[in-house]
Amino acid sequence: MELNSHDTHSGRIYMFVDESDNNKRHNTWWEAFCLRFHNVDTTPSWHPNWWTKLFPFPIFPTYRQTAQQLCIIMFFLLSWGILYAELGNPVGLQGELLSMTVLVITAYLVGWIWMKITTLPALIGMLLTGILFQNLQLVHMTDEYRKLNQDLRKIALVIILTRAGLGLDAGVLKKHYAAVLQLGLLPWLAECVLIAVFTHYLLGLPWIWGFLLGSMIASVSPAVVVPCLFRLRDAGYGVDKGITTVVVAAAAIDDSISVAVFAIILNAMFSTGSATYNIIKGPLSIVAGVIVGSLWGAMTSVVPEKGDTYVIPLRFLALFLGGLFSLFISSLIEWSGAGPLAIVSSGFVAAYYWNKQGWPVNKNPVSNLFRILWIFFEPILFAFTGAQITISALDPQVIKMGAICLISSLVLRTIITFVISFGCGLNKKEKLFIGLTWTAKATVQAALGPAALDLVNSGSSAGLPKEEEEYYAKALLAMSVLSVVISAPTGAILIALAGPKLLKQSQNDAV
Repeated sequence: MELNSHDTHSGRIYMFVDESDNNKRHNTWWEAFCLRFHNVDTTPSWHPNWWTKLFPFPIFPTYRQTAQQLCIIMFFLLSWGILYAELGNPVGLQGELLSMTVLVITAYLVGWIWMKITTLPALIGMLLTGILFQNLQLVHMTDEYRKLNQDLRKIALVIILTRAGLGLDAGVLKKHYAAVLQLGLLPWLAECVLIAVFTHYLLGLPWIWGFLLGSMIASVSPAVVVPCLFRLRDAGYGVDKGITTVVVAAAAIDDSISVAVFAIILNAMFSTGSATYNIIKGPLSIVAGVIVGSLWGAMTSVVPEKGDTYVIPLRFLALFLGGLFSLFISSLIEWSGAGPLAIVSSGFVAAYYWNKQGWPVNKNPVSNLFRILWIFFEPILFAFTGAQITISALDPQVIKMGAICLISSLVLRTIITFVISFGCGLNKKEKLFIGLTWTAKATVQAALGPAALDLVNSGSSAGLPKEEEEYYAKALLAMSVLSVVISAPTGAILIALAGPKLLKQSQNDAV
């Protein structure tokens, strides 16, 4: 039975559904299948009077869910329309930008369907959509639009790193700083070295290229880990020891170090300055990034004024535009390691001061805005990364040996995490669970995978013949995509299956 009530203050109409009647109505296999795609709204929602007659739930989504999807698609189309009006025929109905827009919208929809059917992260479906479009020749990007692709990936990287910084809780770091640093740095370092060694001997990559690849592959993906951990936390698993909080904080540090070290190595390889200067510049860029980012984050607690009517959008713009500025400027002056650390530091320091002013860490309004922004940039990042892979051009030996390198390093990282997590107050099952959690890769690999190839294609050189550098850069891109395809679903499945078996469930928090 449905009851409609009117909000006398706003004039809005809300629909309430009798759950017992709802359960009776959803007793067919078809409706049960549809419920995998369309969930009941958790809060009262308005809908036109004709909606439920023409589009009954759950065969169709609710009006709120449909309107959300339509908004996202409209925003993508509006973006294409703006660029068409600005640039003219090159982005017309037969142009590259339209095909890129179709790719992104398709990737978003395929990712959504993929997640609903398999419960695995949507980014896998988005990545596969990009690969499919490229190999069916449904999308083609010239050098001009590859530059646009690069800039969009940098924006996605800013969002990833800012969310990582906003998710760091100073209270948790202070209480569990040893465990967070131990779990965030040592397994990352171990896998980075393992990847470098394996790829040097199995793929023939020079040591510097191996460590460049290792610094990228070793990063754990919050896009995979965080939702899986939160589902376990909501069911009460690992709550008593704060497993989720510690792992999320360690993953944020893991990501930050990965991006910073990758940028430092890449900049050192393709820099034209003296070797001594490049060696000194690495540590200095880390210090400069942390200091500048911390000062910027602290500033956002006083500018704008905390009681300002527009404090939420102003703080969001301060972090977002500040992050873009630091990333682009640090690349321009060839201090690439400073930018990523400045972004993470600004988010962390800002969240710390906002928490003192009453905003909860990682659940404040600014964090929510970055989550919304990520909805649009996630399909852009993964679809465009997949669209750079041409299967016929891949070296089968690279794929074969690359898969062996990745699987071997993931297994060894799990073992190493179990061994080195002494003194963290964890039992054997919890250590094993965290080791399995570290197998999930996706976001950083997609953002950084094409970076070396972009530089080689633009004419930059690391001092080797162009053919060799192009081979190494394509190997890095192939390995980054392979890591997402192999580890993202594997990590998500392992977390979901191992969590209830390895973590203790708190009866007070179980739902």
